[in-house]
Amino acid sequence: MNRDTLGRIRLARLSRKMRRDWDRRARRDALHFVNTGRKHWDEDDFFSTGEENVRDQILGDIENVCQGRDPAEMRVLEIGCGVGRMTRALAATFGEVHGVDVSGEMVRRARGYLRGSPNAHVHRNTGTDLGAVGAMEFDFAFSFIVFQHIPSLALIDRYVGEVGRLLRRGSLFKFQVQGYRGSGWRGGGRGTWLGASVSERQAARMAERHGFELRHSTGAGTQYYWLWFYKR
Repeated sequence: MNRDTLGRIRLARLSRKMRRDWDRRARRDALHFVNTGRKHWDEDDFFSTGEENVRDQILGDIENVCQGRDPAEMRVLEIGCGVGRMTRALAATFGEVHGVDVSGEMVRRARGYLRGSPNAHVHRNTGTDLGAVGAMEFDFAFSFIVFQHIPSLALIDRYVGEVGRLLRRGSLFKFQVQGYRGSGWRGGGRGTWLGASVSERQAARMAERHGFELRHSTGAGTQYYWLWFYKR
């Protein structure tokens, strides 16, 4: 068995573990595990945090996100939608929003929360690719507090490649990864909570490998390492 085949098998096993773990977390307390800022969330307060994140990270960066396009004409991809905390806020601004999540339980709950947002669609993905949305083209892709839980740099790299496959030329993939790797760091191990750390060099290589231009970044070396990847 060659190295590529072994790598695919390992990633498939990891994706199954991620699905099991996130289904379990969703059944236990979905809102808390999506946003650990509070143990017991009121639903209105919970979704207001999604609105706040959209205001800060997307509407506050609208020139880079839209690049002169009308948001109502744009199709958006959200990776790691959970129960739709940010998906609902995205759907209030953009014409069409598609969220994907590895957890079927999270997706089931998201569909309930998004009943009032007919332009928002959620899909359970495999955890190793974005085949759940087929060959759709997107005008913007986004991910927040998701990759920081993926314990494999190779799997993060696969997601970047999949976004590169789906994103229209010139469009932005804005996403956050775990950049911290201090003393005692245990990310990138067997668990599915503390994810693999991404260095500045690794981020630059991912961009180059998958046809992106890394134009901007903030927070290198911290938990909130933000990257602006533009599709060439």
